[in-house]
Amino acid sequence: QVQLVESGGGSVQAGGSLRLSCAASGYTYSPGAMAWFRQASGKEREGVAALTYYEPNTFYGDSVKGRFTISQDSAKNTLYLQMNSLKPEDTAMYYCASGPWYGGRWWADWRKYNTWGQGTQVTVSS
Repeated sequence: QVQLVESGGGSVQAGGSLRLSCAASGYTYSPGAMAWFRQASGKEREGVAALTYYEPNTFYGDSVKGRFTISQDSAKNTLYLQMNSLKPEDTAMYYCASGPWYGGRWWADWRKYNTWGQGTQVTVSS
């Protein structure tokens, strides 16, 4: 059974950094894409960043470009999200997801991902 487990969330002041981790287990093959989404209270789920095994291989939401970096350690089956220069508007529950790759047009469509973690809370104070 495929399982994704996030960790690394917490509370930080604006301008600070956090690194989220997503440990994957149970895969018998590599998923087409893995991604980070977030959902703030009262808002829709938003694509933060995605990593695919096809070229170009990383995608970022406009609000996090230049501040967040998605990466993976294949040997550890772990996906990361390095978040720098955090802002209060980055406050949300962050989710790791995986699924088939449908192309760059769809990277931020949460409905294209079929496996999700339980989420980790990130709170940024001003």
